[in-house]
Amino acid sequence: MRVSDFDFELPDDRIALRPARPRDSARLLVVRGPEGALEDHHVRDLPRLLRSGDRLVANDTRVISAALRGRREARTPDGAGSEIDVNLHRREGPADWSAFARPAKRLKVGDRVVFSPDLEAQVTRRGEGGEIALTFSRAAADLDAALARVGSPPIPPYIASRRAVDELDTEDYQTLFASAPGSVAAPTAGLHFTPELHDALTAAGVSLSRLTLHVNAGTFLPVKVDRTEDHVMHAEEAQLDEATAREIRETRAAGGRCIAIGTTALRTLESASASGRLEAFSGDTSIFITPGHVFHGCDGLMTNFHLPRSTLFMLVCALMGLETMKRAYAHAIDREYRFYSYGDACLLLPHG
Repeated sequence: MRVSDFDFELPDDRIALRPARPRDSARLLVVRGPEGALEDHHVRDLPRLLRSGDRLVANDTRVISAALRGRREARTPDGAGSEIDVNLHRREGPADWSAFARPAKRLKVGDRVVFSPDLEAQVTRRGEGGEIALTFSRAAADLDAALARVGSPPIPPYIASRRAVDELDTEDYQTLFASAPGSVAAPTAGLHFTPELHDALTAAGVSLSRLTLHVNAGTFLPVKVDRTEDHVMHAEEAQLDEATAREIRETRAAGGRCIAIGTTALRTLESASASGRLEAFSGDTSIFITPGHVFHGCDGLMTNFHLPRSTLFMLVCALMGLETMKRAYAHAIDREYRFYSYGDACLLLPHG
C-alpha cells in the first residue's frame, strides 16, 4: 500500500502537551463493529463499556531516564570538548546501549562523553543518521541507578520541541502498570489508568493481565519509503509468559474478549500468535501490522491517537479498516480530541 494513503491533516493545537488530570478523565472515542459506529465517552466509562468476563492486557514496561546531556572530552591536550545530547535507544548489554546523539557529527569511535562526575561512556560504534553505540563506566543495576540520577524522562520530540521537560514528566510519563525497567518511551495507552479505574474494572468483572515490551526510540522514526512493503520495522524486546498466555486463552474460550491496552501490548500478542494460537513468547519482535493482517491474539484495542503516516496509524487501520479510521480521526479532530502521547484515547472493537 502507499504510505500516503495513511496521511491526514492535524492542527498543531490538537497535540497535547500535558495529560488529563485525573488521568481517567481523558476522553475516549469508541469505534465499534464493521460499520465503524462512533461514540464519545471518557476513559472512566470503561467499566460499563466492557463486559464482565473480558480481559485487558497491559504492558508493564517502565520508562528509564534515557535523555542525557554530556560533554565530549577534548581529543588533544590543547583541544576543546563539545556539548552532546544523547537519547538512549536499546540496551545491548549490561553496560552497553545504542543511542541517538545530537550533534552526532562531533563524535568519533573512541571518544569519551562525560555525563556526571561518576558516569561517562565511550563511543564504540557510529552509524548513519546520528545512531551510536556507547559502553558506560557502570553496568547493570549500578548503571540504571546512575541514569536515574543524571538522566531525564525521554518525552516525545513533538512535545519536547514545544516545552521543556520538567518534574511533572517524571510521574506523568509512567503508567500505573510500570514495573519492568527498560523502555525509552511510554506505552501511552496505559497512561490513562488510575487505581480507582482499576478497582472499578475489577468490580465490573474485567480481568487484567500483563506482558512486557520494552519500547525503543524506533517508535518515533518516520516512515521514509513510498510503499509500506518497503519499510523495515525496528525490533523491540518482548516477553509473554505461559501462565499469562493460558489465562488469555481461557478468557477467550469462555466467551470473553482480550483487549490490548496499547499497540505495544497488541504487537506482543500478535507476535506470540504467529502460529495461529497464542503461546508464550520471549525475544525480539519486529512485527509490522498493516491492512490485510489477520489478528489472532486479541479482540480489541485501547490506544491513543497516532501520527499521520506512522506505523501505529497503519496498525489501527489494519484492525478497523482504513476508511473507518480516517473517519474516526476526522471526527476526533472536529470534536477537539487531544492527540499523541499525552492525549485522549480510542477503544477499537472490530466485532462490535
